[in-house]
Amino acid sequence: MPDITLYGLKTCDTCRKALGALKAAGRSAAFVDVRSDPGLAARLPGWLEAVGADRLANTRSTTWRGLDEGERARLADDPAGLLADHPALIKRPVIEVDGAVHVGWTPAVRAELGLG
Repeated sequence: MPDITLYGLKTCDTCRKALGALKAAGRSAAFVDVRSDPGLAARLPGWLEAVGADRLANTRSTTWRGLDEGERARLADDPAGLLADHPALIKRPVIEVDGAVHVGWTPAVRAELGLG
């Protein structure tokens, strides 16, 4: 059973890079595409509690720029609903390991995972 679960988009270069680096380091990692994950809506509240909406939502994305103001306002009022409706808004990758949630593939995240 994998010790790490990486959530992202199968077309995301950063997700592919993270998955490759984890496997190269000998870490067992499972990949879940958030667009086809039936359990995404159930996971979002935990992720939001762990890292917050400001960190989990990618407000610099093309998807965000395509939303009208009413949809964008949902980030403050209903972040789980907004992200469930628009999974491409989730910053990638989201990495779960040992109950911890990490967002992105930054040097800090790599260091926390023992890869930096």
